[in-house]
Amino acid sequence: MNKKNILAVLTLLLFGACQSGNKPLEQNETPKKPNVLFIAVDDLNTWLGCLDKFSNTKTPNIDRLANSGVLFTNAHCQAPLCGPSRASVMTGLRPSTTGIYGMTEDNNVRWKGNDATKDITFLPEYFRENGYYTMGIGKLFHKHAPDNVFHESGGRYKGFGPYPKERFVWDGVGTSDRKRYGKTSTDWGAFPEADSLMPDHESVNWVNERLNRKYDQPFFLALGILRPHVPLYVPQKWFDLHPLDSIEVTPYQPDDLEDVPPIALKINDLPMMPTTEWAKESGEWKKIIQAYLACVSFVDYEIGRALDALENSQYADNTVIVLWSDHGYRLGQKGTFAKHALWESATNAPLIFAGPGVPQNKVIDTPAEMLSIYPTLLELCGLPANNKNEGRSLVSTMNGEAEENAFAMTTFGYKNHAVKSGGFRYIQYEDGGEELYDHTVDPNEFTNEANNEKYKEQLNQLKGYLPKVNKKWDQHSAYKFQPYFVEQKERVNNEVQ
Repeated sequence: MNKKNILAVLTLLLFGACQSGNKPLEQNETPKKPNVLFIAVDDLNTWLGCLDKFSNTKTPNIDRLANSGVLFTNAHCQAPLCGPSRASVMTGLRPSTTGIYGMTEDNNVRWKGNDATKDITFLPEYFRENGYYTMGIGKLFHKHAPDNVFHESGGRYKGFGPYPKERFVWDGVGTSDRKRYGKTSTDWGAFPEADSLMPDHESVNWVNERLNRKYDQPFFLALGILRPHVPLYVPQKWFDLHPLDSIEVTPYQPDDLEDVPPIALKINDLPMMPTTEWAKESGEWKKIIQAYLACVSFVDYEIGRALDALENSQYADNTVIVLWSDHGYRLGQKGTFAKHALWESATNAPLIFAGPGVPQNKVIDTPAEMLSIYPTLLELCGLPANNKNEGRSLVSTMNGEAEENAFAMTTFGYKNHAVKSGGFRYIQYEDGGEELYDHTVDPNEFTNEANNEKYKEQLNQLKGYLPKVNKKWDQHSAYKFQPYFVEQKERVNNEVQ
């Protein structure tokens, strides 16, 4: 073949590659790494169609995401409070390792006085350091994100509004000492008039616009959704999906807490939140649940908008999706309406992975931790492991490898821990008080079996998972809404360590 013919053949090959829209790989070039769509939802419990199906909850978009990937039904947060839970996911470290047990300003999660976090690489930063273009909007850390974590930040809307001129039902104070402990956003009702007035709608618009852009490198795109965090305000149309006469109330026994240690009662003392007894007497219980389900349906719709935008983009087949919540939420269980506890309803939350390298339509019931999000995303994206991660990748579990002695641990303040494993929940408090629940016969955790000799072996096994290191409270971390945690931080940090 002469030089002219060789040149013609090469030109045709190159033209064909360009026409197909694919750049030919060089001999030593590796395929482009998958993108990441990271969806964090605030206060979303397991009331999803693909999980509990509670009161005919309506979540078609989250359900379709679960059907396209792997759903972990037994996933648990590392702290039943948004600040420390999110700090744990983003640092890859347990609260007991960092001392971040309460709310911490985003820029103070990593500071020179905390030996555990002063040199830590946050999850989005790790992707940035490995060639990803990083973007984020909404509540991802406690408020949004530390400075310069993302190449491009959409920021966070202030507060959890919009708010009506006057509260509908609850003042956010209850019986608490307003001067010492402040008030919460807790309230419920139909407001505002349109989805477009909700901050989450604007956040999804921002994300969708970025999914329509072209990038010359893989991207990490994070979306923080505010609802169903209180106030439980969404437009009326979402309430209409959940008529009051269709609402169930949650399992509850008035004497449920008579067999728990006194310290558990201190932790569960939440004067700024409605009690279940008040909700029963006032006729508001079903209305609170209706409002929560309405918020979940709104959130599902907004997540669906983001999923649709991804599916209609050029990145549909090369994007790993993770959807998770920072903790569960109690709606009458154990006497109140709040997260703030080491019981199942406060720690169990959704965790879903989908995309390249993830099996489809798979449900896994073994315990998992939100702490595993960091190392799992690294493995799914072919990035080197971060040896500082305390969680373990869930990729092998998703691919069918059985994990012996799988467990999930939640921490709420200094030396208060819960362990979920083998169908049991074990709780140990800082003063040695204990709870043990057998979920095979008592899924609602009504009967504390900690003193039952029948369960001595299981109790001792679960106790073995407790952390060996328990850092005192980080000086920048605090939770001032609850008397117990204000007192605990002062006491623990004044003790000789």
